[in-house]
Parts: sequence; C-alpha cells; structure tokens
Amino acid sequence: MRNDLKARRAERRWSQAELGTALGVSRQTVVAIENDKYDPSLPLAFKIAALFECPIEEIFEPEAEEG
Repeated sequence: MRNDLKARRAERRWSQAELGTALGVSRQTVVAIENDKYDPSLPLAFKIAALFECPIEEIFEPEAEEG
C-alpha cells in the first residue's frame, strides 16, 4: 500500500520519533510504514488519519494489482 505519510509528517516538521509517540508506536514502525515495508492495522490507519485530520484514503492508496 502506498502512502504519503513522510510528506505529511515533513509538512508539520515532526520527526519520525515524534510521530511514533503521537501514534503510540515506535520510530521503527513509522519508518517501515513510510518505506512501504509495513501496512498499518486498520485501527492504526484510523489513528493516523485522525492525527492528520483527513480521510484514510488521502494518506493510503492500494497498489495496483498485477495481471
């Protein structure tokens, strides 16, 4: 799943650690989500959307399915 979490975090000048603290997750989790290595759980995705005051769909976009 693609996302623009890194850009949104940068707009607010938050570090990965600060975002992790606000979400109740580790900095490593934020890094993994930003690098598309980890798809957040639905509850975490809702927390992220609430924190950035926008719908989940504005942050996360499913990858196009192949073939």
